Amino acid sequence: EVQLVESGGGLVQPGESLRLSCVASGFPFDDYAMSWVRQAPGKGLEWVSSTTWNGRETHYVEFIKGRFTISRDNSKNTLYLQMDSLKSEDTGVYYCAKTLGGMDLWGKGTLVTVSS
Repeated sequence: EVQLVESGGGLVQPGESLRLSCVASGFPFDDYAMSWVRQAPGKGLEWVSSTTWNGRETHYVEFIKGRFTISRDNSKNTLYLQMDSLKSEDTGVYYCAKTLGGMDLWGKGTLVTVSS
């Protein structure tokens, strides 16, 4: 089955860290760029970060630069998002997406809540 499954979300306090994972199956993971997209409560989808098929190039939305790190392990068909110095405004559902031009395959998301 072609799918993406995210995990690693949870409830943390401001300033803490989380590491999200996204396991891919059913397609050649290392042929594709991958992205993280989030949706804050009551808001639309917001692109967060992308990486190329080999992880050598990474791109981030401006307001998370220096706090989040995207990476991948193609031997494990897994995409990661290391999130440090979390803020309340980082709260939302985080999705991973297969990326080729557009994003044509999405996971169901994992909820991140940053609250004191």
